Amino acid sequence: MSNNDLIPLFKVSMHPDTPKEVEKVLLSGYIGEGPKVKEFEKALSDYLGCNNLVALNSATSALHLAVSMIRRKPRSENWPGVQDGDEVLTSALTCTATNWPALANGLNLKWVDSDPQTCNLDLDDLENKISEKTKIIIVVHWGGYPVDLDRLKKIQQKSIELYGFAPLIIEDCAHGFGSKYKGLNLGNHGNYACYSFQAIKHLTSVDGGALILPNEEEYKRAKLLRWYGIDRESNRKDFRCEDDIPEWGFKFHMNDINATIGLSNLKHVGKIISRHKENAAFYDKNLEGIKGVTLLDRSSDCESSFWIYTLKVERQDDFMSKMKSCNIMVSRVHERNDKHSCVQQYKTELKNLDSLVNEMICIPAGWWISDEERQYIVECMKNGW
Repeated sequence: MSNNDLIPLFKVSMHPDTPKEVEKVLLSGYIGEGPKVKEFEKALSDYLGCNNLVALNSATSALHLAVSMIRRKPRSENWPGVQDGDEVLTSALTCTATNWPALANGLNLKWVDSDPQTCNLDLDDLENKISEKTKIIIVVHWGGYPVDLDRLKKIQQKSIELYGFAPLIIEDCAHGFGSKYKGLNLGNHGNYACYSFQAIKHLTSVDGGALILPNEEEYKRAKLLRWYGIDRESNRKDFRCEDDIPEWGFKFHMNDINATIGLSNLKHVGKIISRHKENAAFYDKNLEGIKGVTLLDRSSDCESSFWIYTLKVERQDDFMSKMKSCNIMVSRVHERNDKHSCVQQYKTELKNLDSLVNEMICIPAGWWISDEERQYIVECMKNGW
């Protein structure tokens, strides 16, 4: 191949049937939340093997809705309720969309260090930082590599023994469509789980997301709260005027245009994910032992869909310069959230992350990477930097 051809880190995947399917909806006279959204929700639920899924306009909205629902969850014998100033334990190594919803809901962020072997949360640090103020734990499945969800349940159980309740878990699955923990797709492990269908994800609806709820009661609640709290399925006298709204909500619903794009792309998402995994397996085999390269851990319990392929390199700046000279696009993908001035009051020492951000890098591994291109990437790395 010519080294004048830029190898991109991301690329939009769009099924060829999408334009004609979208045209049908545009000309149908119904482009808001309608039958296509319901169809997309059913197709997603079938694909993921889950129940209690609502489609939304973004994963950010899904995260915001999940935090808001927990924030307002009534007190009970096993749940003390959430007060102003209570804590959300979370990762700083993620998109800001993961953490800003906690701030929007009047909660404090408490940063947990990163596991340098996976880029996920360091679960030892998480366990040590839980307190009686910890009401929510947000976990990010970095690059699609699942967090140890069994260990998380043990940490919840320890909180019950110490404080009488378990913090609720929100899984940020934005990187993880098609990833599995112990054979089950993410979203099937009893937590709130948020998916992204943004432009460059495995499955795109251009913009969009989904929230999977832990039970039917919360599912029914989310269906109302995604549209101001209005029950759109009630038999009203005046179709334009809502009945009573017992709990206020948001305008977070998906529309039929985005749902149609998602449905179309769902036809080939299996092939997309398979190619990501094939390329990742190739790198795992062929990058092993290269001087200056350290590969991340793999576990048989954790099946990643490899939205991004992350590794660690020595002299990160030199590596990035070398890849640029080879016309290979690389990036750390997300800036650490705790560096931003708007969250300096939550600053804490994160020794693992301090080292990790100077080593980690993501290389092209998506469905568009040919056998020839991935071999070229390996050869460029073998030649040193």
